[in-house]
Amino acid sequence: MDHKPATIKVIAQQLNVSVSTVSRALHNHPSIGLRTRMQVKKLAAELNYEPNQAAISFKKGKTFTIGVILPNLREEFFSMAINSIEDTATKNNYTVLIGQSHDDKEREKKIVETMRRHRVDGILVSISKNTDSFEHFDNLKKHKIPVVFFDRVPESDDVCKVFCSLKQSSIDMVDWLIGQGHTRIGFIKGPGSMSSTDERLQGYIQSLAKSNIKMDTNLIVETDLTKDQNITAIKKLLAANETPTAVVAFNDYVVIDAIRYTKDAGYEINKNIYFTSYANLPITSYLDHPPILSVEQFPHQQAEKATDILLKLVDAKDSALELRKIVLEGKLIVNQKK
Repeated sequence: MDHKPATIKVIAQQLNVSVSTVSRALHNHPSIGLRTRMQVKKLAAELNYEPNQAAISFKKGKTFTIGVILPNLREEFFSMAINSIEDTATKNNYTVLIGQSHDDKEREKKIVETMRRHRVDGILVSISKNTDSFEHFDNLKKHKIPVVFFDRVPESDDVCKVFCSLKQSSIDMVDWLIGQGHTRIGFIKGPGSMSSTDERLQGYIQSLAKSNIKMDTNLIVETDLTKDQNITAIKKLLAANETPTAVVAFNDYVVIDAIRYTKDAGYEINKNIYFTSYANLPITSYLDHPPILSVEQFPHQQAEKATDILLKLVDAKDSALELRKIVLEGKLIVNQKK
């Protein structure tokens, strides 16, 4: 037996009414009487009728799907963000299509093109650490597909973006360490291609200058955010002529690798060397000695605000709608578990 959902045309034929009458009845149009509406809906239920989403999309000029491109869902920050994106999208009757760049800009480009071909109505993006050109996003304008960036965003002011400002919280973090008596503070920075790397670094430098502490370039090391490079970075700091008494790490994943290596090297964490970090992710609470300080970057709020902006752009049917930039201030969190 054929159990395929019936069409509006089948319902109309069985009730001996027009297709437009059935359509209006299903949408509770006031021009259709209550009796007819009840008959139509009753038969629709019996025949397992379902709306033709393709036809609805064609009529409204939307697919009711948004794309989301993230570096890696294994990172807790982005898994937290996607929860907010899906919640906000679902409330507005949108489906979410997710792609992971794995911090590969070429993969990111392919995902953008795939989403364009699938005719998503808009795209949310946290760019890869290697993304240094944005033509693949700019090209979406001619297809009237709006893009909103969040967390990892381009420096350009010619885009819609939501991000967390980290310079002041970086100053506050280093000020706090100096207030605790630390003068040799190591700094593990991220890839130079990421604007947030410089923002963190400038806060570090400014705080040292305020306290008249001479900056030692040997205490500034870089990682590409891979585990091997994270370990190489902390090795360099521990091998310095004078080991730093505190280390500021680029994010919680960097600090986890750094703390593990330092502990294995025989140091007592948060006794003869302290660590601070960014993101304040719940995962660090599982460490015996989590970073003494972390900067909250509000993944839920960033994602929710970015999704709201994107849906407004989609509803406006004009990707050239007034550009929006929302900047959240990072918040310094002192960890009580020492």
